[in-house]
Amino acid sequence: MPITVYESFRAVFYTPFYLPHALGAYAAEGVDVRLGTSPDLDQVAAHLGAGQADVYWGGPMRILMNRDRDAALDLVGFCEAVTRDPFFLVGNRPNPDFTLADLTGVTVGTVSEVPTPWMCLQDDLRRTGIDPAGISRVTGATMAENAAALRAGSVDVAQIFQPAVEELVRSGAGHIWYAAASRGPCTYTTLYTVRRTLEAKADELHRMTRAMYRAQQWLHSHTGAEVAATLADFFPDTPAEILAAAIDRYKALEIWGRNPILPREGFERLSAALLSGGLIAEAIPYDACIDMRFAEAAVTGES
Repeated sequence: MPITVYESFRAVFYTPFYLPHALGAYAAEGVDVRLGTSPDLDQVAAHLGAGQADVYWGGPMRILMNRDRDAALDLVGFCEAVTRDPFFLVGNRPNPDFTLADLTGVTVGTVSEVPTPWMCLQDDLRRTGIDPAGISRVTGATMAENAAALRAGSVDVAQIFQPAVEELVRSGAGHIWYAAASRGPCTYTTLYTVRRTLEAKADELHRMTRAMYRAQQWLHSHTGAEVAATLADFFPDTPAEILAAAIDRYKALEIWGRNPILPREGFERLSAALLSGGLIAEAIPYDACIDMRFAEAAVTGES
């Protein structure tokens, strides 16, 4: 039976999720996985509940946020791929000695498309004793608009992801001040579904997880150029050298996990950020949101 998986949007940091399609890993594991794009990220629970999609990939932020709003929404993550924060702060001048305190004297264009990047950054600020409310930030612009504003000089710093980072750096218009991955494990993207689908389609989702593990192993044994060539059809508008550089930088920052197991440490760091930022009202236990049976079996080679 085919499995329909929805992506949130197209992004380089989702590389491990595209690779099973490009490498034929799903077919090798005997599962038919069909890729679609979410029509509305505010309705992910409804899409999964109605069977419009069997699986989503996205942040555990969505699992936590939906459970916080309605405890009956039994969303569960089962296969992690992005284990650190893939966003950067790119400034309009070199700043090799950057500290988070530097953000108190500049204008920052923060991500508006999704809440997690700012939730995590504001938590970083709080942990260093800085009140996020004291940061002068542009909150309603897209990442593309913030990159353009950085070039134009109307913001000093843009919070963005790849490949815009490489484009700004190579053009000389931007300089990396902060890679959010440097905070350490902070789980960012997993496959997730509703628990009844996890049980009803356990064999297919187990095979899907094994395919993801194959892709993770391949990713970590190949260069950015090789990965970029493999994924060229997914990023037709990105020059090969830019895509390769973006992938190499992400690999160096250990954005992508080497196996599909979602670590408790990363989940708890993300949960704490969402709590401190007010996106969720109370902590939700790891074991209520995460089921690692397929991931652990994939790593140990159990069938």
